[in-house]
Amino acid sequence: MCMVFVFGEEKRELGRQQAPGMCPYCDGKVEAIDVETKWFLCFLPLCLKINRKFFCSSCDRRLVLYY
Repeated sequence: MCMVFVFGEEKRELGRQQAPGMCPYCDGKVEAIDVETKWFLCFLPLCLKINRKFFCSSCDRRLVLYY
């Protein structure tokens, strides 16, 4: 018996805006990007998540917030 699972992931950028603050590495501007992620199993949608990610516009590093 052989079982094959087909998983897929689709990411889409929803919007981009300037965030307050400066990059701690190069003192560049920080951008907030809203990303929609969809997970599929055999072409059926399993999960839909919307996340906000922060990047520096000068050095393109991903910045992480610690609360």
